[in-house]
Amino acid sequence: MTKALLDEIVKKVGSGDVIPYLGPGALFDVTNDTTGEPIPAGSDSLILAMNKGRPMAPKLMYEFSRAAMNLELKRGRRFIEQFLTQLYQQQQWSRAALHDWIRDCAPPYVIDINRDLQLQQGFADKPHYLVRGIARIGGTNNRFIIHHHDGTGYQPIDPEALTSDLPILFKPLGSPEPQPTYIASDADFVDYLTELMGGFGVPPFLKSYRRGKQYLFLGMRFTRDTERMVMSDITFGANESTGWALIKEPTDKERRYCKKKAIEIMELGVADFLEAAGIPVSVHSVV
Repeated sequence: MTKALLDEIVKKVGSGDVIPYLGPGALFDVTNDTTGEPIPAGSDSLILAMNKGRPMAPKLMYEFSRAAMNLELKRGRRFIEQFLTQLYQQQQWSRAALHDWIRDCAPPYVIDINRDLQLQQGFADKPHYLVRGIARIGGTNNRFIIHHHDGTGYQPIDPEALTSDLPILFKPLGSPEPQPTYIASDADFVDYLTELMGGFGVPPFLKSYRRGKQYLFLGMRFTRDTERMVMSDITFGANESTGWALIKEPTDKERRYCKKKAIEIMELGVADFLEAAGIPVSVHSVV
């Protein structure tokens, strides 16, 4: 990545021409304020945290959604919701350097597939819109809920009220606040992805707004089919050149997929990107 290209991408993130798309690696430097342990964000770390540090059977360790489905069948859907809420809302975590950059950059639209609160906390004193994915509900085909934040708190709004007058935070897989909602188990993803592919997972305004945009994938890997399907549908209508993905050590599978999707791989980690952009990072990572 040349300095000129980096500066151009950063500039376009601020203008909204390039949309940040945050994966688990966006939280690479986040630790628990009490224990110092890294925040569980990726599939393996989430499974271990959910199962009290114990690995599950190999077929369940393949992906968090599969492991969550197994425990949901045994202990109920409420167990998964309680686990994620306790993890991300009731524990104290250090701030992610990337999220501080997002807050300061204030892009008009951010996509974050993590289920934590870092992104929302960065905008807690700024008016914004919050769009989150929902699954397995009756009475509507829509698989999203929208809230408006006036700088002090959230209030639900109808899809027609969503506009570009405020920053839009899109968390497809949910978060604990203002009330918990998550896409986590296989059953959640089957329902969510079905409606997402049918056009009911993205508000009408965003369907128009996203046309021709490019994306900067930060901390996002392309090795898991579920995350790739979510990404593909959420970014539908992108520019012919979809954008850039920061992957320090891409696999052959990732290279083939990104080439197919017109995503240019930059062999940098999130920490490398932040440092190149002049943003202090206290912890280094290979993500």
